[in-house]
Amino acid sequence: MKHQLKIVTVAAVAAVIAGSAVAQEMEKLELELPKPLFAGTPKAIKTPNLERKAVVPEIMVPKGTENIASGKAVTSSDDFPVIGELEYVTDGDKDGADGSYVELGPGVQWVQIDLGAKKTIFAVALWHYHAQARAYRDVIIQVADDADFIENVQTVFNNDHDNSAGLGVGKDREYIETNLGKLVDAKGIKGQFLRLYSNGSTGSDMNHYIEVEVFGQ
Repeated sequence: MKHQLKIVTVAAVAAVIAGSAVAQEMEKLELELPKPLFAGTPKAIKTPNLERKAVVPEIMVPKGTENIASGKAVTSSDDFPVIGELEYVTDGDKDGADGSYVELGPGVQWVQIDLGAKKTIFAVALWHYHAQARAYRDVIIQVADDADFIENVQTVFNNDHDNSAGLGVGKDREYIETNLGKLVDAKGIKGQFLRLYSNGSTGSDMNHYIEVEVFGQ
């Protein structure tokens, strides 16, 4: 009887595993990219933490994963953007032309997206201003359970090499903005709010956001 019970248990476990595999069928995340806005070799950009070659990671996500940030409410550390509206950040327009981006003041600034409920997040795609080659400084992406970023704060990207933003030293590298944006693997973390920081760029002291996509379920 014990031997028979063991066989049944193993079979049951195998069935559960098989069911889970079906439920979590994976596929490669494919981004819809805007058209390139500059061509040729970018001018020399002086920054101590720049990646030498842009690499778009291959991220596998469960089938049915979608952009759960589309149309969601956006707030910011700058109550009065210099150019544009905060709603541009989640409106689906990635082109980067006039009327497509929001410009925040100088220094460390952030935009924040409320997903409406706690979600599982597999990837984040970010586009700053990409009509000119530039690298934004102190790019940090964090996820939290509350709007004040006190509960369950998790960092998914941080290229602040000298802690000038005051959120800790990051291990990621700065990168040159292009139409490819920046795709970050969020590894299935959970949270309701996303906050994305920057601290000016090699082009100016101002901060620009074109679009943020959050892929999850």
